[in-house]
Amino acid sequence: MTPLTRAFRSRVGGALAAVATTAALVLAGAPVAQAEDVRSRQWYLDAMKAEEMWKVSTGKGITVAVLDTGVDSTIPELRGGKVLSGPDYVDGEGDARTDAADVDRHGTDMAAYIAGSGAGGGLKGLAPDAKILPVRVGTYDGKGTFGLAGSLSKGLRYAVDHGSRVINISMQTQFYGKQEAELREAVGYALSKGALIFAGTGNDGEELDVHPAVVPGVVAVGALGTKGQVADFSNYGDHVGLAAAGDNMPGRCQADKTRFCTKFGTSVATAIASASAALIWSAHPDWTNNQVLRVMMETAGHNGPVPSKYIGFGGVRPAQVLLEGKGDPGPADVNPLLAARGQASPAPGGSAVPKNSPSPESTGAGGEDGRSKESQAAPEAAAGSGEGGFPLWAIVASAVAVVAVIGAVVAVSVRRRRA
Repeated sequence: MTPLTRAFRSRVGGALAAVATTAALVLAGAPVAQAEDVRSRQWYLDAMKAEEMWKVSTGKGITVAVLDTGVDSTIPELRGGKVLSGPDYVDGEGDARTDAADVDRHGTDMAAYIAGSGAGGGLKGLAPDAKILPVRVGTYDGKGTFGLAGSLSKGLRYAVDHGSRVINISMQTQFYGKQEAELREAVGYALSKGALIFAGTGNDGEELDVHPAVVPGVVAVGALGTKGQVADFSNYGDHVGLAAAGDNMPGRCQADKTRFCTKFGTSVATAIASASAALIWSAHPDWTNNQVLRVMMETAGHNGPVPSKYIGFGGVRPAQVLLEGKGDPGPADVNPLLAARGQASPAPGGSAVPKNSPSPESTGAGGEDGRSKESQAAPEAAAGSGEGGFPLWAIVASAVAVVAVIGAVVAVSVRRRRA
């Protein structure tokens, strides 16, 4: 299983590709001084009107399962009983709450983006009173998160059987033979038990089908940048359901968890979408998974026709539901995403998986590396991460800024070489 981040692939040639890759890594991995106010860098919370929403809902009463690398429950923002005990399907049947032994950080970050308290200068989660059920289904090796689809299938079933309404999968999986059918069956089982499943589309910046995001019934989540534009690394395709903030996000550094690095990826976007669902569900506990998803789709921000293969039905905007009362929950037993695509809800026996899946070498959904160089955004895909879309000039300005950074990296490289 791989979290969603793939090695950069150049389309313009060797030297320029090397420079662009270096610039991307610098932008994504630069540590933030610990003294800096991390909350002030969580731009997406302000864009989404989080402070106002928290007066209505904080995610209380909702358990979000984080199927990932495990969760370190000793960091300040995740202390106080926020993290439940969950299984480890990688190294046996141990506890996925990895505590101080966590060296992966990926699952820990996702948990903090969803339910962090902000204590001790840590991250403030979008749904700060939600509970986190960690289910370890993969490991991190610096390039991606790896595991087996069998672990993910077990994790899905465990999560819904232990009270999780929202399931966050900021990873992609590799599978062979019967594991494909097992994964579809597990998704069908989770949906039949009333859960919502969110999964990242991947960070190749290409039109790719990655699993489990492409499995019918899973809400595939793309990433948006700070200006509301589609992030250049975000994979796209007809299976994309929603989009959320996923660029220039603070997160704890992998090597030193006391410091913060800049993160990006559809991993992060998936966590924001999951937290949005938790906020809405907490405020409307009698709604079904289908009704929560329907209002998320109806209130999503987008420019142009929907669905778009870049952002699906748009960028998540829970404030539209919680503050303005928008969105019709509709019928309780009809999956709106599948209905919009003319698909039947997958039964526990599974359903067909779309073709054109990536090769086993393809890696994954988010982290401190793997940014694709070329933006795949289209005009109709410029949806706002908070309350609306942004014009083309904002996208052009972002591109100019990236070119400036690349130039700076080249200059530094030349000076170092001369020295």
